[in-house]
Amino acid sequence: MKKIGLFILSVLAVSFSNAQDITDALRYSTNQLSGTARYRAMSGAFGALGGDLSAMATNPAGSAVFSTGEIAISLTSYNNDNDASYFGTATNASDSAFDIGQAGAVFVFDNTGNSDWTKFSLGFNYQNVNNFNDNLFVAGIGTTSVDQYFLTYAQGLDIANISAQPGESLTEAYIDIGRAFGFGHQQAFLGYESFILDLDPSGNGIDEYISNASYASGVDQEYSYATSDYNRKFTFNLAAQYKENLYLGLNLNSHVVDYRRSTFISEIGFDRVNDFSVTEIEFANELYTYGTGFSFQAGAIAKVNDDVRLGVSYQSPTWYRLNDELSQAVRVFTVDPVDINDPSLDFEDVVAPNVITLFDDYRLRTPGELTGSFAYIFGKQGLISFDYTRKDFGSAEFKQNTGFNAENTLISNSLKATNNYRLGAEYRIEAFSLRGGYRFEESPYENGSTIGDLTGFSVGAGYSFGGWKLDLAYDQAQQERNQQLFNVGLTDTAFVDNINSNVTLTLTLKL
Repeated sequence: MKKIGLFILSVLAVSFSNAQDITDALRYSTNQLSGTARYRAMSGAFGALGGDLSAMATNPAGSAVFSTGEIAISLTSYNNDNDASYFGTATNASDSAFDIGQAGAVFVFDNTGNSDWTKFSLGFNYQNVNNFNDNLFVAGIGTTSVDQYFLTYAQGLDIANISAQPGESLTEAYIDIGRAFGFGHQQAFLGYESFILDLDPSGNGIDEYISNASYASGVDQEYSYATSDYNRKFTFNLAAQYKENLYLGLNLNSHVVDYRRSTFISEIGFDRVNDFSVTEIEFANELYTYGTGFSFQAGAIAKVNDDVRLGVSYQSPTWYRLNDELSQAVRVFTVDPVDINDPSLDFEDVVAPNVITLFDDYRLRTPGELTGSFAYIFGKQGLISFDYTRKDFGSAEFKQNTGFNAENTLISNSLKATNNYRLGAEYRIEAFSLRGGYRFEESPYENGSTIGDLTGFSVGAGYSFGGWKLDLAYDQAQQERNQQLFNVGLTDTAFVDNINSNVTLTLTLKL
């Protein structure tokens, strides 16, 4: 089936949207494993180690561990694979991307005076903390149609506020309704004007609605979900070494979000019961989110003795300022009353306002986190490192002039504090290094099933050529989730088993 083309006719500012939800808060509160090949090969367990440009992302004190300055750039191949099951039907979709995952430099300045502050470092680092490239395809015989999405929004609304007025085009009506009433009324408008919905003749003067879609034996559904782009972080780092055993550091982080999501649902196989019956529905949504954010980090590393290192770091919340743009279209076929059993006579109705809805900007505060770290150094032969992080996802919060009380209450009630663990090891054979790692991240949901626990492993190797070195890493993570097709109405879920695997190559030059 053909997807409806959209083009911009107008820009619409909406004073309140209700288009943001718990999944948006979680998306920008979660970071993937990212950084240099050495960092990824050890699953990011660098909180007590330092000496790596990406280690600054865990503990900013780590840059003061460098003995000389370094420059590093990392190229990463991202691969996502989703196995889905929906009412017994199995499907698969995958996606791959290639990007500069990390680039940065650190400069080290020795203090030649008599101060106890023996060394200072200045670092700059770019890191792609979230690659949003992801594809999901779901198919099956569902028990609930997307008609319930529109019906849920429409019930109780005045017919005059969800329909085009005489002489008003669909585009004009969509714009006016959005300006006056917001997102929910626009969704009801799409359902009513496409003839999915009709006034309930038994409503006794109250504006209640019924669906023209009948599906006693279920409806044949295909649903696609595709996301792309990134969440990038730019870090300015300042760190210092105090005497021989203490390292302190501070990061100031600038975040840039670019996120695109396309969803498309197609439904056929409806019952042809009367001259109002819907026989086919297509519903397309295109969302673009962009914005910036700020956060900071503070950390310390203590050298207990020649073998043992301890680290602690605090990651502040990230304060985002975000904007959403949304375009939508509905395509519906209904029976011809002359012969309701002849599909060739079906009427086609398209409600494609050809408008990009620009919502008012809003703010999101993601959770802060606290990390404790331990590392044991086996002389020049190798090391083992462990990080523990505590993060309360339930503290994420939307803010806007008109408020997000319902969304914030849902976040607080549905999400929880998590315990996350990372373990890494490295073994050196002269200039050659072998590395491995394991990580475990608890589900951020109280129920543990909307999104499950994440488990991952990593391996890698590196070779030092003296003034420069090459590192290679492979990391993989697996996580299951039950993904709703829509947040209201059609809330049936598809079980998704996601495997994310990445290959990273890093070139490092000593200064």
